[in-house]
Amino acid sequence: MFSVKDYRAAAKRRLPRMVFDYLEGGADDESGLGNNRAAFERWELTPSRLVDVSHRDQTISLFGRTLPTPLVIAPTGLNAAFWPSGDAALARAAGEAGIPFALSTASNMSIEEVARQATGDLWFQLYVVNRTLACSLVRRARAANYSTLVLTTDVAVNGFRERDIRNGFAMPFKFSARAAVDGLTHPRWLWSYLSNGMPQLENFVTGDTLDIASQAALLRREMDASFNWDDLCRIRDEWRGKLIVKGVLTAEDVARCVQAGADGVILSNHGGRQLADLPVPLDVLPGIRERSPSTAILLDSGVRRGGDVVKSIALGANAVMLGRATLYGLAARGEVGVSEVIGIVKQEIDRTLALIGCSTVRKLNSSYVTRSPA
Repeated sequence: MFSVKDYRAAAKRRLPRMVFDYLEGGADDESGLGNNRAAFERWELTPSRLVDVSHRDQTISLFGRTLPTPLVIAPTGLNAAFWPSGDAALARAAGEAGIPFALSTASNMSIEEVARQATGDLWFQLYVVNRTLACSLVRRARAANYSTLVLTTDVAVNGFRERDIRNGFAMPFKFSARAAVDGLTHPRWLWSYLSNGMPQLENFVTGDTLDIASQAALLRREMDASFNWDDLCRIRDEWRGKLIVKGVLTAEDVARCVQAGADGVILSNHGGRQLADLPVPLDVLPGIRERSPSTAILLDSGVRRGGDVVKSIALGANAVMLGRATLYGLAARGEVGVSEVIGIVKQEIDRTLALIGCSTVRKLNSSYVTRSPA
């Protein structure tokens, strides 16, 4: 396998249809998925010739840490559906690569267990299902030495994901004749699933008490829809580490996040999984960077190749988050697959830098990209 696309194909072969559809699907008519990819294709790279690129450097500084490449593993939920102990596999692969891993509130391993198995910088992504639970999760992440809190703001209600509805996707998986056939025709996945026990949302298990109501609410994306700017300020007061706000797409919201004490933002349309008609992060990035020149800005949604990363950095991102790309690797080959996907993306970044005449990602700017005339 030589590209993220190859790992996607391998993941599709290994996973039952309903599980792959959960990984791959988007909201509404799923046009947002295509829009995210098309945005990268609208930009072309502008090369500079006769530049010494015998040595290339991908290192960046982000929130006071030096990273060997401008990549972060994005928070994703229900990763045990793709591979046993998938959260830990992602965290270990990220640690091996020297890049941060963001653990989702909807993880199948607890905050504490992932911290015990991880070797690198850990971030915790917070969904606010209710205020009391949110405060508890924040305290637990702080106690487990997570460096950064990622507050996701784009899930006031659940996106309408037709694939999941048609498939009856739920955790734990619901039995039906179609689901049984789906599982039996994917024996490698079925064996790993049955031999590792029924996944659950481990962050909602406290002692011997299972918080069924909160698990159900999270799976349905029934968040606290009243959460507002004042609540963001209260979380800023509660959390002593770095705070990033995820899901913003306007310059006005970015400015308000900074005013509320956020250390950075993630431009994201949730990978096209919440609302199909949202702006594409790459499209709004240049304007937001112009109005917030000193803000730490990360970007996700639609990133599949190293060239996408180079374009994002050139247009103003400080770093890029990988979501589906590394999940394809996880679903295909577990931790090894995640490491291989990270390696492929890094190789593509390196090759792209060489071929556009830029020796380091820190020199990338808008002169290296141009809008496609088509």
